[in-house]
Parts: sequence; structure tokens; C-alpha cells
Amino acid sequence: MNIAKEVNPHFEDFLFDWDSKLYFLVGGYGSSKSYHVALKIVLKLLGERRTALVVREVYDTIRDSCFSLFREIVEDMGLDAMIAFNASPMQMRFRNGSKIVFKGMDKPAKLKSINNISLIWVEECSELKYAGFKELLGRLRHPTLPLHIILTTNPVARSNWTYQHFFERRGLDDKDFYRRRVMRDGNIYYHHSVADDNLFLPQDYIAQLDEMQGYDADLYRIARLGQFGVNGKLVLPQFEIMPHNEVMAVVEEIPRKYLRVGMDFGFETSYNAVVRMAIDHERKWLYIYWEYYRNHMTDDETADALEEFVRTRECIKADSAEPKAIRYYQKRGFNMVATKKSNGGSRHSRLDNTRKLKRFRRIICSDACVHCIEELQDLTYATDRDGEIIPDEFNRDAHTFSSLWYGLDDYDVVDIKHKFTKEAFGL
Repeated sequence: MNIAKEVNPHFEDFLFDWDSKLYFLVGGYGSSKSYHVALKIVLKLLGERRTALVVREVYDTIRDSCFSLFREIVEDMGLDAMIAFNASPMQMRFRNGSKIVFKGMDKPAKLKSINNISLIWVEECSELKYAGFKELLGRLRHPTLPLHIILTTNPVARSNWTYQHFFERRGLDDKDFYRRRVMRDGNIYYHHSVADDNLFLPQDYIAQLDEMQGYDADLYRIARLGQFGVNGKLVLPQFEIMPHNEVMAVVEEIPRKYLRVGMDFGFETSYNAVVRMAIDHERKWLYIYWEYYRNHMTDDETADALEEFVRTRECIKADSAEPKAIRYYQKRGFNMVATKKSNGGSRHSRLDNTRKLKRFRRIICSDACVHCIEELQDLTYATDRDGEIIPDEFNRDAHTFSSLWYGLDDYDVVDIKHKFTKEAFGL
């Protein structure tokens, strides 16, 4: 069967390259990376009988993105007679027996019912947790066919697992990647694209992207240049990382009354997060020096893991919205108390807690607290549809951030704009 389809030249080799197991595509807005991935999969499944899985973090987002994109391609190529679409559950069935199944990682149990998956596409892979990515790798198996997983994303913060996994841990320089644009490292194929690579994109759209350079440098870097970095306005611009031994040398000199512990409860998608911190009261510096960060742990398992707190009798401030859990830990011998009512629940309290942390002149985190670094270093404010900052919402559910809130429940940070007294002026 001969199929004629005009494509963007920058994606021609990618469309027919099946020599790697992993394909990692990063691009700016409108670069057409998702379109060419969908086309690549359609062509592959027309030629080989396979079961492919298309995944996004949230199932409800698939219908208006990946599913509609496949339908557009099939209709444009006149393949309606060969490929049927099923809306519920979302599937595509090919006349040769190939099949595409659409699932969300918010319903992971439903992944277990799919057998012989030899090809996976993860759209907006940066939205997934790293554990979700590893789960998908485990689902990729077939007795005879070569296995492939394709990941697409707009660039996000360097703290995201995608950057950590595909660049930092492999010792690769992302700037070199932007220069080379297409490269292979081991079994991973890397592809970078920007709006200029999409010859079908209207020039006024590109002009809109160019205008961002004048009013939003971060969004311009992501949307126009397709490069990793901080995405949005930082919540904690004073956050910094210091070697653990240097942090502990300072912490050991801080009076015990300025040591704090906060705990955020979680289980399935949330995490049990415990953070030890120390306050330099005179300079208004906050040190973060120890963390515990786990999920899928019952209260008794977590209590066993945190047994040292029973011996040290450190006071743990925990979310008042979980009185049953707090009572359990108290019975186990923990010196755990609830925070003020609705400490992190109401919008007012979330704003107050965020403002409190922003008043610290420096927030210094030990390099041993990897989850605090991952969640706090590039934590940014969420924005509304007009691009305005939402001061009590963030780009991620940062459990360590909540732990800091709770631990500092009874501490008031003097506003950086000092309230001068007569005595300060010698009057």
C-alpha cells in the first residue's frame, strides 16, 4: 500500500527510525512533535500487527489531545476504512489486527489488563512521576517484537525527572543537544524541535512566540527555544543548596528552641514527608537538613521507619486535618501535635504560610535532602487562563513545602521590612 503524506523535513528520518528502544522528543510550542509521533505510530501499526499504548498522566485529557490527533491524521490520509475509532473505551482498531489503547496514569490499575504491549507513547511525559515511567517500562513486553517507548514533552524545570534521567544522570549537556538537535546515546534517540521546524505553522503564530521575549523571558525560552530551565515565577527565589557537612556544622550551633520538624501525611499519590529544619533567628535564615519521603506506607510502617523520633522526643508538627493519624502516632510514643486549625487547608492559611517562608532571607537546603531540592528549587506559582499568578497554587503538589509550613506553625518570621523602634535609633 502506497501512502503519500507531506511531512516536515526535520522529522523525516525520525518517522522511519526504529533502531532505538527509547525516543525522547523535546520541543517548543507548535513544533509538530506530537503530530509526527502519532503519524509514526500509525505507519508502524499499518505495517506490523502490534498493540500500542498511548498514555497521559490524566485520562480525561487524552480525548482532546492524542485521540483527536490520531483521528485527524487518519481522516486526512483517507484511512477511515482501515482504522476504526471506539470512543468508550478509547481505542483504535486496524484492519490487520493492530490496536491502540488509550489510558491515564491516574487509573494505573487498568494498565494491568493490557497484554503484549510492544509500543508506548507517553505524551507530556514530564507530567508523570518517575515511578510512573518505570511502571510503564515494566508493561512494555512482547515475546517476539522489538520494544519501543516514545516520550514527548515541552521542556520543564531541570529538577523534573525527565531532565534528571535523560541528561544529568547520563552526563549529557542539554546545550549540546540543542546544537545537534538529533542525536543518539546508547539505546536512546534524542530529538529537539522548535516552531521553525513546522513549515505548516502560520507566521503570525511564530510572531506571537517571538513577542514573548519582551515580556516573559522564561516562557520564551520554553515556548520559542524549547529549552529546559525554570518555568514560571519562583515561589522561593532565596532557596539554595549547600553541602550536608557545612549545613550540619551550622545546625549544631543553633539553640534547640529553634529546631523544628514538620510532617505532611500521604499514601497513594501523595507522600508522607517529614522535614527537620533549623532557624537562624537573628539573620532569618532557614536551614533544611533532614528528610523522610515515602508513599504507599501504612501508619504502622511509617511509625517503624521514624522510630528514632520516639527516642529523641522531638516535637513533630503535623496537619490538623488528620487527627486520627496524629492520635495513632501519639499512642506509639511520638511527641506529635496538630498544627493550628486549617493550617494548610484554607486559601487564607496557604497564603499566610507561603508568605511566612518567603520572608526568610535565605533558605539553605542540605544536598542530602534530594526530595526537598526536587520539589522546592524550581517550585513556581500556577497561573490562571490570563497568565496571572495564583498566589496559593503551584506547579506541583510539593509535600515537603507543606511539611515546612507545619513545622514552622508556631514561629513568626519578622517581615524583611523591619519594624524599627525608638530604641533602634537611640531615642
